[in-house]
Amino acid sequence: MGKLTDVAIRNWIKAGELFEGRSDGEGLSLRYRERDGAPRWLFRYQFAGKARVLQLGSYRDLSLADARKISKEMRARVVLGFDVAAQKSERKRAAVAKIEAERSVVTMSMLADEYFEARILGHWKHPNIVRSRIERDIKPAIGRMPVGEIRPKHIDAMLKGIVARGAPTMANDVLRWVKRMFDYALKREMVLNNPAAAFDPSDAGGKEEARTRWLTRDELTRLLTALKNAKGWTYENSLTIKLLLMLAVRKSELVMARIAEFDLVAGIWHLPAERTKTGAAIDIPLPRQAVALLGELVRLAGGSAWLLPARKVQTRMFPHIDPNTINAAMAKSIRPLMGGCEVFSVHDFRRTARTHLEALGTFPHVAERCLNHKVKGVEGVYNRHDYLQERKAALQAWADLLTELESGDAEKVVPIQHKSPRRERVSHATTRALFQAKR
Repeated sequence: MGKLTDVAIRNWIKAGELFEGRSDGEGLSLRYRERDGAPRWLFRYQFAGKARVLQLGSYRDLSLADARKISKEMRARVVLGFDVAAQKSERKRAAVAKIEAERSVVTMSMLADEYFEARILGHWKHPNIVRSRIERDIKPAIGRMPVGEIRPKHIDAMLKGIVARGAPTMANDVLRWVKRMFDYALKREMVLNNPAAAFDPSDAGGKEEARTRWLTRDELTRLLTALKNAKGWTYENSLTIKLLLMLAVRKSELVMARIAEFDLVAGIWHLPAERTKTGAAIDIPLPRQAVALLGELVRLAGGSAWLLPARKVQTRMFPHIDPNTINAAMAKSIRPLMGGCEVFSVHDFRRTARTHLEALGTFPHVAERCLNHKVKGVEGVYNRHDYLQERKAALQAWADLLTELESGDAEKVVPIQHKSPRRERVSHATTRALFQAKR
Protein backbone atom coordinates (compact mmCIF):
# COMPACT_ATOMS: atom_id res chain seq x y z
CA MET A 1 0.00 0.00 0.00
CA GLY A 2 1.31 3.49 -0.80
CA LYS A 3 2.24 6.22 1.63
CA LEU A 4 0.35 9.07 -0.09
CA THR A 5 -3.33 9.90 0.32
CA ASP A 6 -5.66 12.19 -1.63
CA VAL A 7 -6.53 14.05 1.57
CA ALA A 8 -2.88 14.83 2.28
CA ILE A 9 -2.23 15.92 -1.31
CA ARG A 10 -5.23 18.28 -1.31
CA ASN A 11 -4.09 19.79 1.97
CA TRP A 12 -0.60 20.45 0.57
CA ILE A 13 -2.16 22.15 -2.46
CA LYS A 14 -4.46 24.24 -0.27
CA ALA A 15 -1.56 25.32 1.95
CA GLY A 16 0.68 26.04 -1.07
CA GLU A 17 3.27 23.65 0.32
CA LEU A 18 5.99 23.00 -2.27
CA PHE A 19 8.27 19.95 -2.35
CA GLU A 20 10.70 18.24 -4.69
CA GLY A 21 9.50 14.69 -4.23
CA ARG A 22 7.33 12.64 -1.88
CA SER A 23 7.32 8.91 -2.50
CA ASP A 24 4.31 6.65 -2.74
CA GLY A 25 6.58 3.60 -3.09
CA GLU A 26 7.33 1.26 -6.03
CA GLY A 27 9.00 4.12 -7.92
CA LEU A 28 5.98 6.46 -7.87
CA SER A 29 6.48 9.93 -6.35
CA LEU A 30 4.85 13.34 -6.39
CA ARG A 31 6.61 16.67 -7.05
CA TYR A 32 5.21 20.16 -6.46
CA ARG A 33 7.26 23.10 -7.74
CA GLU A 34 6.10 26.67 -8.05
CA ARG A 35 6.21 26.56 -11.84
CA ASP A 36 4.26 23.27 -11.98
CA GLY A 37 0.87 24.85 -11.28
CA ALA A 38 -0.26 21.55 -9.74
CA PRO A 39 1.62 18.56 -8.27
CA ARG A 40 3.08 16.24 -10.91
CA TRP A 41 3.49 12.47 -10.85
CA LEU A 42 6.93 10.97 -11.53
CA PHE A 43 7.95 7.35 -12.13
CA ARG A 44 11.58 6.65 -11.16
CA TYR A 45 13.43 3.50 -12.24
CA GLN A 46 16.84 2.05 -13.13
CA PHE A 47 17.70 1.05 -16.70
CA ALA A 48 21.12 -0.24 -17.81
CA GLY A 49 22.56 0.93 -14.48
CA LYS A 50 21.31 4.49 -14.90
CA ALA A 51 18.61 6.32 -12.98
CA ARG A 52 15.67 7.32 -15.24
CA VAL A 53 12.59 9.48 -14.64
CA LEU A 54 9.29 9.43 -16.56
CA GLN A 55 6.70 12.15 -16.03
CA LEU A 56 3.22 10.64 -15.88
CA GLY A 57 1.14 13.80 -15.69
CA SER A 58 -0.48 16.35 -13.37
CA TYR A 59 -2.47 15.50 -10.24
CA ARG A 60 -5.15 17.77 -11.70
CA ASP A 61 -5.62 15.26 -14.58
CA LEU A 62 -4.43 12.02 -12.93
CA SER A 63 -5.78 10.80 -9.57
CA LEU A 64 -3.68 8.90 -7.04
CA ALA A 65 -5.38 5.62 -7.97
CA ASP A 66 -4.78 6.18 -11.70
CA ALA A 67 -1.15 7.17 -11.08
CA ARG A 68 -0.56 3.93 -9.15
CA LYS A 69 -2.13 1.92 -11.97
CA ILE A 70 0.06 3.52 -14.64
CA SER A 71 3.14 3.21 -12.43
CA LYS A 72 2.50 -0.52 -12.10
CA GLU A 73 2.24 -0.88 -15.90
CA MET A 74 5.49 1.05 -16.37
CA ARG A 75 7.32 -1.23 -13.87
CA ALA A 76 6.18 -4.28 -15.78
CA ARG A 77 7.49 -2.82 -19.07
CA VAL A 78 10.85 -2.00 -17.47
CA VAL A 79 11.14 -5.61 -16.24
CA LEU A 80 10.55 -6.74 -19.85
CA GLY A 81 13.49 -4.58 -20.98
CA PHE A 82 11.79 -1.40 -22.20
CA ASP A 83 13.19 2.04 -21.45
CA VAL A 84 9.78 3.71 -21.03
CA ALA A 85 11.14 7.27 -20.69
CA ALA A 86 13.12 6.93 -23.94
CA GLN A 87 10.05 5.51 -25.70
CA LYS A 88 7.98 8.49 -24.61
CA SER A 89 10.64 10.89 -25.90
CA GLU A 90 10.75 9.05 -29.21
CA ARG A 91 6.95 9.22 -29.55
CA LYS A 92 7.08 12.94 -28.82
CA ARG A 93 9.80 13.48 -31.45
CA ALA A 94 7.78 11.47 -33.97
CA ALA A 95 4.64 13.52 -33.23
CA VAL A 96 6.54 16.79 -33.64
CA ALA A 97 8.07 15.54 -36.90
CA LYS A 98 4.63 14.58 -38.18
CA ILE A 99 3.24 18.01 -37.36
CA GLU A 100 6.16 19.70 -39.12
CA ALA A 101 5.71 17.43 -42.14
CA GLU A 102 2.01 18.25 -42.31
CA ARG A 103 2.79 21.94 -42.13
CA SER A 104 5.17 21.66 -45.07
CA VAL A 105 2.70 19.74 -47.28
CA VAL A 106 1.46 21.75 -50.27
CA THR A 107 -2.19 21.06 -51.02
CA MET A 108 -3.88 21.71 -54.36
CA SER A 109 -5.69 24.68 -52.82
CA MET A 110 -2.35 26.18 -51.78
CA LEU A 111 -0.85 25.56 -55.22
CA ALA A 112 -3.87 27.09 -56.98
CA ASP A 113 -3.77 30.19 -54.77
CA GLU A 114 -0.02 30.63 -55.24
CA TYR A 115 -0.31 30.21 -59.01
CA PHE A 116 -3.16 32.74 -59.11
CA GLU A 117 -1.13 35.30 -57.14
CA ALA A 118 2.03 34.76 -59.20
CA ARG A 119 0.70 34.31 -62.73
CA ILE A 120 -2.84 35.67 -62.95
CA LEU A 121 -3.44 38.54 -60.55
CA GLY A 122 -1.99 41.71 -62.03
CA HIS A 123 -1.26 39.98 -65.34
CA TRP A 124 -4.73 39.09 -66.61
CA LYS A 125 -7.38 41.66 -67.35
CA HIS A 126 -10.19 39.51 -65.93
CA PRO A 127 -8.60 37.43 -63.15
CA ASN A 128 -11.98 36.54 -61.66
CA ILE A 129 -12.58 34.17 -64.59
CA VAL A 130 -9.68 32.02 -63.39
CA ARG A 131 -10.57 32.53 -59.74
CA SER A 132 -14.08 31.24 -60.45
CA ARG A 133 -12.72 27.99 -61.91
CA ILE A 134 -10.40 27.55 -58.92
CA GLU A 135 -13.11 28.09 -56.32
CA ARG A 136 -15.99 26.34 -58.06
CA ASP A 137 -14.31 23.36 -59.72
CA ILE A 138 -10.72 22.73 -58.61
CA LYS A 139 -10.86 23.26 -54.85
CA PRO A 140 -14.09 21.29 -54.20
CA ALA A 141 -12.74 18.29 -56.15
CA ILE A 142 -9.05 18.05 -55.18
CA GLY A 143 -8.30 21.17 -53.13
CA ARG A 144 -7.52 19.34 -49.86
CA MET A 145 -5.24 16.75 -51.43
CA PRO A 146 -1.44 17.13 -51.20
CA VAL A 147 -0.22 17.89 -54.72
CA GLY A 148 2.21 14.96 -54.57
CA GLU A 149 -0.66 12.53 -54.00
CA ILE A 150 -2.84 13.67 -56.91
CA ARG A 151 -3.01 11.04 -59.65
CA PRO A 152 -4.51 11.04 -63.17
CA LYS A 153 -7.60 9.26 -61.78
CA HIS A 154 -8.31 12.28 -59.59
CA ILE A 155 -8.01 14.64 -62.56
CA ASP A 156 -10.29 12.37 -64.59
CA ALA A 157 -12.95 12.27 -61.86
CA MET A 158 -12.88 16.07 -61.55
CA LEU A 159 -13.33 16.61 -65.30
CA LYS A 160 -16.13 14.04 -65.55
CA GLY A 161 -17.94 15.75 -62.69
CA ILE A 162 -17.86 19.10 -64.51
CA VAL A 163 -19.07 17.55 -67.78
CA ALA A 164 -21.84 15.72 -65.91
CA ARG A 165 -23.32 19.01 -64.70
CA GLY A 166 -23.55 20.19 -68.30
CA ALA A 167 -20.50 22.44 -68.50
CA PRO A 168 -18.10 20.90 -71.07
CA THR A 169 -16.51 24.25 -71.90
CA MET A 170 -15.73 24.74 -68.21
CA ALA A 171 -14.15 21.28 -68.14
CA ASN A 172 -11.78 22.32 -70.93
CA ASP A 173 -10.92 25.51 -69.04
CA VAL A 174 -10.24 23.61 -65.82
CA LEU A 175 -8.00 21.11 -67.62
CA ARG A 176 -6.01 23.93 -69.19
CA TRP A 177 -5.49 25.71 -65.87
CA VAL A 178 -4.69 22.58 -63.88
CA LYS A 179 -2.02 21.63 -66.42
CA ARG A 180 -0.44 25.04 -66.04
CA MET A 181 -0.58 24.87 -62.25
CA PHE A 182 1.22 21.53 -62.15
CA ASP A 183 3.82 22.78 -64.65
CA TYR A 184 4.36 25.69 -62.27
CA ALA A 185 4.73 23.20 -59.38
CA LEU A 186 7.20 21.06 -61.36
CA LYS A 187 9.52 24.02 -61.88
CA ARG A 188 9.55 24.62 -58.14
CA GLU A 189 10.04 20.94 -57.25
CA MET A 190 6.72 20.69 -55.44
CA VAL A 191 5.87 17.60 -57.52
CA LEU A 192 7.78 15.05 -59.59
CA ASN A 193 5.29 14.86 -62.46
CA ASN A 194 2.21 16.53 -63.92
CA PRO A 195 -0.81 14.23 -63.39
CA ALA A 196 -2.84 16.23 -65.94
CA ALA A 197 -0.23 16.08 -68.71
CA ALA A 198 -1.73 13.09 -70.55
CA PHE A 199 -5.21 14.64 -70.82
CA ASP A 200 -6.52 16.59 -73.81
CA PRO A 201 -9.92 18.16 -74.66
CA SER A 202 -11.30 14.79 -75.72
CA ASP A 203 -10.97 13.71 -72.08
CA ALA A 204 -12.76 16.83 -70.86
CA GLY A 205 -15.38 18.79 -72.78
CA GLY A 206 -14.28 17.83 -76.28
CA LYS A 207 -13.61 20.14 -79.19
CA GLU A 208 -15.38 23.44 -78.67
CA GLU A 209 -17.65 24.57 -81.47
CA ALA A 210 -18.68 28.18 -81.88
CA ARG A 211 -22.13 28.66 -80.35
CA THR A 212 -24.94 29.74 -82.64
CA ARG A 213 -27.83 29.70 -80.14
CA TRP A 214 -30.11 32.72 -80.10
CA LEU A 215 -33.68 33.22 -78.89
CA THR A 216 -36.52 33.83 -81.33
CA ARG A 217 -39.36 36.27 -80.63
CA ASP A 218 -41.51 33.39 -79.43
CA GLU A 219 -38.75 32.15 -77.11
CA LEU A 220 -38.19 35.65 -75.77
CA THR A 221 -41.91 35.92 -75.00
CA ARG A 222 -41.77 32.61 -73.12
CA LEU A 223 -38.66 33.75 -71.25
CA LEU A 224 -40.18 37.06 -70.19
CA THR A 225 -43.35 35.25 -69.10
CA ALA A 226 -41.29 32.75 -67.07
CA LEU A 227 -39.59 35.65 -65.26
CA LYS A 228 -43.01 36.61 -63.88
CA ASN A 229 -44.11 33.11 -62.88
CA ALA A 230 -40.97 31.40 -61.59
CA LYS A 231 -40.90 30.32 -57.95
CA GLY A 232 -37.81 31.02 -55.90
CA TRP A 233 -36.85 33.67 -58.42
CA THR A 234 -36.05 37.16 -57.12
CA TYR A 235 -37.15 40.51 -58.46
CA GLU A 236 -33.49 41.55 -58.70
CA ASN A 237 -32.82 38.55 -60.96
CA SER A 238 -35.65 39.58 -63.30
CA LEU A 239 -34.30 43.12 -63.54
CA THR A 240 -30.81 41.76 -64.24
CA ILE A 241 -31.95 39.38 -67.00
CA LYS A 242 -33.93 42.15 -68.71
CA LEU A 243 -30.96 44.51 -68.60
CA LEU A 244 -28.58 41.86 -69.98
CA LEU A 245 -30.97 41.34 -72.90
CA MET A 246 -31.75 45.01 -73.42
CA LEU A 247 -28.18 46.37 -73.30
CA ALA A 248 -26.40 43.36 -74.90
CA VAL A 249 -23.50 43.71 -72.44
CA ARG A 250 -21.35 40.94 -71.04
CA LYS A 251 -22.57 39.42 -67.79
CA SER A 252 -19.43 40.43 -65.86
CA GLU A 253 -19.78 44.04 -67.02
CA LEU A 254 -23.20 44.33 -65.39
CA VAL A 255 -22.56 42.13 -62.35
CA MET A 256 -19.44 44.09 -61.38
CA ALA A 257 -20.85 47.53 -62.16
CA ARG A 258 -20.68 50.38 -59.65
CA ILE A 259 -23.68 52.71 -59.38
CA ALA A 260 -21.36 55.67 -60.01
CA GLU A 261 -20.89 54.49 -63.62
CA PHE A 262 -24.53 55.28 -64.48
CA ASP A 263 -25.88 58.71 -65.35
CA LEU A 264 -29.59 57.98 -65.29
CA VAL A 265 -30.51 61.61 -65.98
CA ALA A 266 -28.52 61.72 -69.22
CA GLY A 267 -29.31 58.06 -69.95
CA ILE A 268 -25.67 56.97 -70.30
CA TRP A 269 -23.64 54.16 -68.78
CA HIS A 270 -19.96 55.12 -68.68
CA LEU A 271 -18.34 51.66 -68.80
CA PRO A 272 -14.64 52.06 -67.85
CA ALA A 273 -11.83 50.55 -69.92
CA GLU A 274 -10.59 48.24 -67.15
CA ARG A 275 -13.88 46.32 -67.22
CA THR A 276 -14.31 45.87 -70.97
CA LYS A 277 -13.00 42.98 -73.02
CA THR A 278 -11.66 45.35 -75.67
CA GLY A 279 -9.70 47.43 -73.16
CA ALA A 280 -11.43 50.62 -74.32
CA ALA A 281 -14.01 52.63 -72.39
CA ILE A 282 -17.42 53.02 -73.98
CA ASP A 283 -20.52 55.11 -73.33
CA ILE A 284 -23.61 52.92 -73.57
CA PRO A 285 -26.85 54.78 -74.34
CA LEU A 286 -29.66 53.64 -72.07
CA PRO A 287 -33.17 53.08 -73.45
CA ARG A 288 -36.02 54.51 -71.36
CA GLN A 289 -36.89 51.05 -70.08
CA ALA A 290 -33.28 50.42 -68.98
CA VAL A 291 -33.21 53.68 -67.01
CA ALA A 292 -36.33 52.52 -65.13
CA LEU A 293 -34.86 49.06 -64.44
CA LEU A 294 -31.57 50.54 -63.25
CA GLY A 295 -33.43 52.96 -60.99
CA GLU A 296 -35.09 49.98 -59.31
CA LEU A 297 -31.75 48.21 -58.81
CA VAL A 298 -30.24 51.37 -57.31
CA ARG A 299 -33.17 51.55 -54.89
CA LEU A 300 -32.82 47.87 -53.98
CA ALA A 301 -29.04 48.27 -53.50
CA GLY A 302 -29.83 50.11 -50.27
CA GLY A 303 -26.98 52.59 -50.40
CA SER A 304 -24.33 50.14 -51.63
CA ALA A 305 -21.73 51.38 -54.10
CA TRP A 306 -22.51 48.31 -56.25
CA LEU A 307 -25.46 47.97 -58.60
CA LEU A 308 -25.83 44.29 -57.62
CA PRO A 309 -24.35 44.02 -54.11
CA ALA A 310 -23.65 40.62 -52.56
CA ARG A 311 -26.85 39.21 -51.05
CA LYS A 312 -25.18 37.08 -48.36
CA VAL A 313 -21.77 36.33 -46.87
CA GLN A 314 -19.75 34.46 -49.47
CA THR A 315 -16.64 32.33 -49.22
CA ARG A 316 -14.83 34.52 -51.72
CA MET A 317 -16.31 37.74 -50.34
CA PHE A 318 -17.17 39.47 -53.63
CA PRO A 319 -18.69 42.90 -52.87
CA HIS A 320 -21.16 42.21 -55.71
CA ILE A 321 -23.19 39.09 -56.44
CA ASP A 322 -21.26 36.00 -57.45
CA PRO A 323 -20.78 35.90 -61.26
CA ASN A 324 -22.44 32.46 -61.31
CA THR A 325 -25.57 33.55 -59.42
CA ILE A 326 -27.66 34.40 -62.49
CA ASN A 327 -26.70 31.27 -64.44
CA ALA A 328 -27.47 28.97 -61.51
CA ALA A 329 -30.75 30.67 -60.67
CA MET A 330 -31.91 30.65 -64.30
CA ALA A 331 -31.07 26.94 -64.72
CA LYS A 332 -33.01 26.10 -61.57
CA SER A 333 -36.07 28.34 -61.88
CA ILE A 334 -36.52 29.59 -65.45
CA ARG A 335 -35.57 26.86 -67.93
CA PRO A 336 -37.96 24.27 -66.43
CA LEU A 337 -40.85 26.65 -67.24
CA MET A 338 -39.91 26.86 -70.92
CA GLY A 339 -40.84 23.32 -71.86
CA GLY A 340 -38.95 21.85 -74.79
CA CYS A 341 -37.05 25.05 -75.52
CA GLU A 342 -33.45 24.34 -76.56
CA VAL A 343 -30.98 24.99 -73.76
CA PHE A 344 -29.57 28.51 -73.72
CA SER A 345 -27.26 30.50 -71.47
CA VAL A 346 -26.85 34.12 -70.42
CA HIS A 347 -24.02 34.43 -72.94
CA ASP A 348 -26.52 33.69 -75.73
CA PHE A 349 -28.34 36.94 -74.91
CA ARG A 350 -25.70 38.99 -76.75
CA ARG A 351 -26.12 36.87 -79.88
CA THR A 352 -29.88 37.21 -79.49
CA ALA A 353 -29.66 40.99 -79.29
CA ARG A 354 -27.29 41.16 -82.28
CA THR A 355 -29.65 39.06 -84.40
CA HIS A 356 -32.77 41.07 -83.53
CA LEU A 357 -31.00 44.41 -83.91
CA GLU A 358 -30.21 43.63 -87.52
CA ALA A 359 -33.72 42.26 -88.05
CA LEU A 360 -35.02 45.64 -86.83
CA GLY A 361 -33.02 47.37 -89.55
CA THR A 362 -29.86 48.30 -87.65
CA PHE A 363 -26.81 48.65 -89.87
CA PRO A 364 -24.28 45.84 -89.14
CA HIS A 365 -21.51 48.22 -88.06
CA VAL A 366 -23.86 49.92 -85.58
CA ALA A 367 -25.09 46.56 -84.26
CA GLU A 368 -21.46 45.50 -83.75
CA ARG A 369 -20.74 48.64 -81.74
CA CYS A 370 -23.89 47.98 -79.66
CA LEU A 371 -22.12 44.81 -78.53
CA ASN A 372 -18.89 46.78 -78.00
CA HIS A 373 -17.15 44.87 -80.77
CA LYS A 374 -14.31 46.67 -82.51
CA VAL A 375 -14.91 47.64 -86.12
CA LYS A 376 -12.68 45.31 -88.12
CA GLY A 377 -10.16 46.01 -90.84
CA VAL A 378 -9.04 49.33 -92.30
CA GLU A 379 -12.26 51.07 -91.39
CA GLY A 380 -11.67 50.23 -87.74
CA VAL A 381 -8.27 51.95 -87.92
CA TYR A 382 -9.42 55.19 -89.57
CA ASN A 383 -13.04 55.55 -88.53
CA ARG A 384 -13.09 56.66 -84.87
CA HIS A 385 -16.78 57.62 -84.85
CA ASP A 386 -18.57 55.70 -82.09
CA TYR A 387 -22.14 55.90 -83.46
CA LEU A 388 -23.60 56.98 -80.12
CA GLN A 389 -26.83 58.39 -81.58
CA GLU A 390 -27.23 55.45 -83.93
CA ARG A 391 -26.69 53.02 -81.07
CA LYS A 392 -29.18 54.94 -78.95
CA ALA A 393 -31.87 54.56 -81.62
CA ALA A 394 -31.02 50.88 -82.16
CA LEU A 395 -31.08 49.94 -78.48
CA GLN A 396 -34.31 51.87 -77.97
CA ALA A 397 -35.95 49.95 -80.80
CA TRP A 398 -34.68 46.68 -79.30
CA ALA A 399 -35.98 47.66 -75.84
CA ASP A 400 -39.35 48.55 -77.36
CA LEU A 401 -39.50 45.12 -78.99
CA LEU A 402 -38.77 43.40 -75.66
CA THR A 403 -41.49 45.51 -73.99
CA GLU A 404 -44.02 44.55 -76.65
CA LEU A 405 -43.01 40.89 -76.48
CA GLU A 406 -43.57 40.98 -72.73
CA SER A 407 -47.02 42.51 -73.23
CA GLY A 408 -47.82 40.13 -76.11
CA ASP A 409 -48.13 42.77 -78.84
CA ALA A 410 -44.86 42.65 -80.81
CA GLU A 411 -46.53 43.68 -84.05
CA LYS A 412 -46.49 47.30 -82.87
CA VAL A 413 -42.70 47.44 -83.09
CA VAL A 414 -41.59 49.56 -86.04
CA PRO A 415 -38.14 48.85 -87.54
CA ILE A 416 -35.55 51.62 -87.36
CA GLN A 417 -35.85 54.16 -90.15
CA HIS A 418 -32.45 55.09 -91.54
CA LYS A 419 -31.73 58.45 -93.14
CA SER A 420 -30.43 56.71 -96.27
CA PRO A 421 -31.59 53.39 -97.78
CA ARG A 422 -28.12 51.94 -97.67
CA ARG A 423 -24.88 52.40 -95.85
CA GLU A 424 -22.37 54.42 -97.85
CA ARG A 425 -19.05 52.64 -98.10
CA VAL A 426 -15.95 54.83 -98.20
CA SER A 427 -12.77 53.59 -99.83
CA HIS A 428 -9.54 53.19 -97.91
CA ALA A 429 -7.94 56.04 -99.84
CA THR A 430 -10.88 58.42 -99.26
CA THR A 431 -11.02 57.61 -95.55
CA ARG A 432 -7.29 58.20 -95.19
CA ALA A 433 -7.55 61.51 -97.07
CA LEU A 434 -10.37 62.69 -94.80
CA PHE A 435 -8.43 61.61 -91.72
CA GLN A 436 -5.32 63.50 -92.84
CA ALA A 437 -7.36 66.58 -93.72
CA LYS A 438 -8.76 66.70 -90.16
CA ARG A 439 -5.22 66.62 -88.83
